[in-house]
Amino acid sequence: MRETTRRIGLNAAKIAGILLFVLLAGGLCFIALDRLFPFDTAGRPVSGVIVDRHQVPLRAFADKNGVWRYPARPGQVSLFYRQALLAYEDRWFYYHPGINPLAMCRAFIQNLTHGRIVSGGSTLTMQTARILDTGDSLPSPGFFQRMGVKLRQMFRALQLEYHFTKDEILGLYLTHAPFGANIEGIRAACYTWLGKDANEMTRAEAALMAVLPQAPSRYRPDRHPDRAAKARDKVLDRMARFGIWTPDQIRSAKQEPVSAFRFPTSMTAPLATRRLKAVYPDAEVINTFIDENLQMHMADLLRAYMERLPPKQSGAVLVVNHKTLEIEAYAGSADFFNSSRRGHVDMIQALRSPGSTLKPFIYGLSMDQGLIHSHSLLLDVPRYKKNYDPGNFTGGFSGPVTVTQALQDSLNLPAVQVLEAFGPGRFHDRLHNAGARFKFEGQPNLSMALGGVGTSLESLVTLYTAIGRGGIAGKPRLCPLEPVQERYLMSSGAAFIIRDILTRPFPGGQGVGRLSGALPMAWKTGTSYGFRDAWAMGLKGDYTVGVWIGRPDGSPSPGQYGAITALPLLGQVMESFAAGAGTLKPPESVTKETICWPSGLAASGIRGRAEGACAKKFDAWILDSQIPLTMTGETGLTAPLVRTFWVDSQGMRATPACGGIEKKTVALWPWQAEPFIPALWRRVAVLPGDSPGCPGMAPLTLPDIRIVSVSDHSILTCQPGQTSSPAIPLSAMGGRGERQWFLNQKPLVNADGSAPVFMPMPVPGLYHLAVVDESGSFDQVCFSVIELNP
Repeated sequence: MRETTRRIGLNAAKIAGILLFVLLAGGLCFIALDRLFPFDTAGRPVSGVIVDRHQVPLRAFADKNGVWRYPARPGQVSLFYRQALLAYEDRWFYYHPGINPLAMCRAFIQNLTHGRIVSGGSTLTMQTARILDTGDSLPSPGFFQRMGVKLRQMFRALQLEYHFTKDEILGLYLTHAPFGANIEGIRAACYTWLGKDANEMTRAEAALMAVLPQAPSRYRPDRHPDRAAKARDKVLDRMARFGIWTPDQIRSAKQEPVSAFRFPTSMTAPLATRRLKAVYPDAEVINTFIDENLQMHMADLLRAYMERLPPKQSGAVLVVNHKTLEIEAYAGSADFFNSSRRGHVDMIQALRSPGSTLKPFIYGLSMDQGLIHSHSLLLDVPRYKKNYDPGNFTGGFSGPVTVTQALQDSLNLPAVQVLEAFGPGRFHDRLHNAGARFKFEGQPNLSMALGGVGTSLESLVTLYTAIGRGGIAGKPRLCPLEPVQERYLMSSGAAFIIRDILTRPFPGGQGVGRLSGALPMAWKTGTSYGFRDAWAMGLKGDYTVGVWIGRPDGSPSPGQYGAITALPLLGQVMESFAAGAGTLKPPESVTKETICWPSGLAASGIRGRAEGACAKKFDAWILDSQIPLTMTGETGLTAPLVRTFWVDSQGMRATPACGGIEKKTVALWPWQAEPFIPALWRRVAVLPGDSPGCPGMAPLTLPDIRIVSVSDHSILTCQPGQTSSPAIPLSAMGGRGERQWFLNQKPLVNADGSAPVFMPMPVPGLYHLAVVDESGSFDQVCFSVIELNP
C-alpha cells in the first residue's frame, strides 16, 4: 500500500515537473516570439477628432483612407452596450488569458454537428487581434490556411493580454470594430447610425450595435433595417436567456424600430476646429473647452439674427469664461456653408477697425496715471487748430462732460483729449503688452481712440477680460494644450470703476443691466469709420462676450452701427447665462467722494479755496485717494484755472498801491467750455474790470470772443432761383489775434488764404458757425436757411 502511494506521488511529481517545464518552455518561447514578431497596435491610427469639454465630438477628420474612427474607452460607452457585447461575444472576457479552450471545444462540436460553421469560438481578445492585425485579413480558402490564421489570432491575442489590461483591450475593440461603410469604432457608429453619443444608447440600440460588427454590410441599418432588427432581437433573446435584462425590458426593447438613416458627421464649431487642426495636425484627440450645447445655441442665434441683414454680411460671437480664460463658444462666421456671407472666413481672428471699443482702456489707464477719476471734467468741444480734429458720431457737441458720460455716450472728443494727455505711444504699448495685437501704418497716434488701428475680436476680448479679472488681461484658450497667458493691464480699482461705468440697461431694453435681482451687465459698442464694422462687447458674471457684424470683404454697411446692429445680438447672447443676485464690490483702493466742477477738487476741502470752485457737484469713484485737478484741454497741462487778484472798495481790480484792499481768488472754467455754461459762470461775469485808478496793469485774462453778425438759432431766408445770393457778414467782438471761421467744422478761407469778411448764403438747411482766436477762445451759433415760397 505504501509502495503504491509512493509511486503515485512520484508520478504526480513527474507530471507536475513536466507541466512546469512545458509552461516555462512555452513562456520562454512566447517571449521570444513576442520579441521577434511584435504586435503593432498603432498601425491603424484613429481619426483626428476634436471634442468638447464633455468629450462630445465637435468635428473629426477622416484618416488617409477616408475612415471615420473615434477613440473610445469602456467608461465612455453605455453600460447596456457593454452588457450586450460581453453577453453576446465573450461572457468570460475578464477571466480567460485571451483564449478560451472551452469555447473553442464547444464551437468545434457545434460545427461538426451542423456540418457547417455556426460558431467560431473566438474570444473578444481574438477578435480584437484579428481587427488590428492586417495579416489576418488575407484570403484563406484552404483548411490549413484557416488553421494558420486561427493560430496567428491566438498568438496575437496572447500578446494583447501580455501587454495590455482587459479594459485597454476592450478599448481597442471599441475603437476599431467595423460597423459598416467607412465607420469604425462604437463612438463613430453611434453618431452615424443613431445620431447620439455612445453613452446614451438604449437597450435596443445597444443590442443592435453589439451584433453589427458580425456582418457590418449585411446588417447596415440604413440599407437593411429588417435584417438589422432580426439580428438585434437575437442578441436580446440571449440577454433574456442569461437573465441579464428582465422580460419587460426585453419586450420594450424589441418594440423600438431600427432607424433607417445615416446621420451626417458632426461639424460643430467648424472654424474653431479647423484652427486647432492647423495648429496640432498630428494630434489624435484634441480636447477643447467648448461646450457643444452652448456652441450650437450661439451658432443658431447668430444664424437666425443674420437672416435679417443683407446677404453679404457676416457676424462672429466669442464667449469666454474670463475666470478660467476658457473659450466656451466660438462662432467665427454667420454660416460656415454660406458662400454669399463668406462663411469660411474666421472673423474672430480677422483684423478690423475696433471703432470706439478701445475707449474704456483710455480712461482706465489714465485713472491709474492719476489724470482723471470717474467724474472728471472733460471737454466735448471742437479741437480747432489741432492736428487731429474728429467729430462725434451724432455731429454735435455736449460741452463739459464727466468721464462717465463721455464713456457711456461714447463721445469721441473727450476720449481724444484724455489719450492726448496719456500719450498714444504709451497707450499702444500697454495694450500690446497685455496681449492685444495691432496693425497700423506709421506710429501710434490719437486716431486709436476712434479705431484708427487694426485688431481682432479675439484681441478685444483679451483686453476686456481685464475689466472682469481685476485688471489682469488673459488670452482666451480653446484647449488645454494652449498655455495660460496673463498680463497686467490696469489696477483692480481702475477695472472696477470702468466696469461700473459700463454697467447700465440697454437702450430701450428691459431685463438687462442693473436691474433688481439680475446680475449686472457691462457693455460697450463701437462702429468703425464708414460703417464697416459694428461691435458690441459685454461682461456678465464670469463671462466676457464679443460680437462683431459686418462684411468680411471690408466694404461698408451704411446705416448699421454697434448700438443698433451688434448690441441686440449681444443682449440675446447674454440671456443664455443664468442671472443671479449680487452687486460688484469695490476694492479697497476705490472710494466715493463728492467732487466739484470746475476745480476738480473734493467738496470737503473746497472751503476757503477759490470762489466758484464748486459750481457743480458729483459723487465720483476715486482711486487710491487721489483727486486729480481738471485738465485744461491743453496737452500735458492740468487745471491752471485759478486766478488771484486784488480788488478795491468798488470790486474793481486794483493793486494794493492804487486802492486794492482785498485779495480775491476765483475758479474759472476751461476756455473751450465757456460757450456751453451759464453766463454767470463765464469769465466776463466772474472776473472784474480794471479800476480806472490803476492804469497799465497786466491783463488778468482775455475778453471772450463773441459772434455778433449771426444770432444763435436764427433763421435766414433766400429767394428761390436767385442767381446772386446775399452774403452773410462774419464779424465778432473780443478775443485776441487772428480769427478763424468754420462752417459745419470746415474752415472758411478766401482764395488767397486770408480770413473772409463775408460768406455766401448757403443752400437751405441747418448750419453750425464757429470762430476761434489765437488764444483758443471761441464762440459758436446755430442757424438755419430756408427758401421763401414764390
